[in-house]
Amino acid sequence: MNKTLVIRFLISHSDNRQSKIQNRKWAGIVALAVILAICGARAEAQQPTKVPRIGILIAPSASSFSARVEALRRQLRELGYVEGKNIVIEYRYAEGKVERIPDLAAELVRLKVDVIVTSGGERTILAAKKASATIPIVFAGAGDPVGTGLVSSLARPGGNITGLSTMTPDLDGKRLELLKEAFPKVARVAFLWQPGWRGNLALTDMEAAAKALGVKLLSLEVRSLDDFDSAFARAKRDGAQALINTPGGIISTQQRQVLDFAAKNRLPAMYHNSEFVEAGGLMSYGPSQTDQWRRAADFVDRILKGTKPADIPVEQPTKFEFLVNLKTAKQIGLTIPQKALERADKVIK
Repeated sequence: MNKTLVIRFLISHSDNRQSKIQNRKWAGIVALAVILAICGARAEAQQPTKVPRIGILIAPSASSFSARVEALRRQLRELGYVEGKNIVIEYRYAEGKVERIPDLAAELVRLKVDVIVTSGGERTILAAKKASATIPIVFAGAGDPVGTGLVSSLARPGGNITGLSTMTPDLDGKRLELLKEAFPKVARVAFLWQPGWRGNLALTDMEAAAKALGVKLLSLEVRSLDDFDSAFARAKRDGAQALINTPGGIISTQQRQVLDFAAKNRLPAMYHNSEFVEAGGLMSYGPSQTDQWRRAADFVDRILKGTKPADIPVEQPTKFEFLVNLKTAKQIGLTIPQKALERADKVIK
């Protein structure tokens, strides 16, 4: 064998050995990559899916809000969220003790809930907003979300909060109109209102409605809890024949005191929501609170799916309800005309 052939043989043999070594290295690398991928997939498969947590923050008692909360839960189920299975709900009720609200809001923040749903007046909503600037907040009913600084505007809420407003044009006037229809002889109506809770605007609207209906409006302004006794004394002194109030603020927290005053003085009274009537008030007209909470579930769903609260416009009420409590009417010696009963969405007997 000549030298040239020998050299070529040696080179070829050497190349084959190097190729085999290289192939073994690549095979090892590929095998390792496959093992790591399988282990990673198994680890990922074993990793539990994060269950969303919803915090509910409410100023009154659980019993007074049971219908609203159930409306929220029912709609969540319709959207595919089953409590205890793929969603957890943390409930926090202040039981009417408004001083507890900030601490309850802080509790929900410490629990790292994914969204907070709240209602019961701007004070509760503001407490939630103050507790966190990042956790999404949905309010299921705010009297004046823009005026009280909850949101920048209805169309563009901004920040971490959005929800449903209870404010609509002419709502206060409609309450007075229904009251006057039920009790045509009423000529002097006491108007219980609080400045700062859309109060000034409500007073202006109510004064215009009273003028149109030929009713004299007696302004009962309350700024603190100490003002209620003097306001009620003024109503009696000025000969009030009926009572009507604005929603929210300290007036809502003093529900029992307001109801007792109206009952003791046998005054026909029109309230802003059904809770007053269900607690013994005579009549109410306003947005359906259960419908507001049902719709709040849709906001929660959008947020849990990634939409930012700042990009979800605040919505106004679409369903209103007129309630009459016949039991209360009989107790205080009042007769509700059949026409008013026929217009009522619900009559408590």
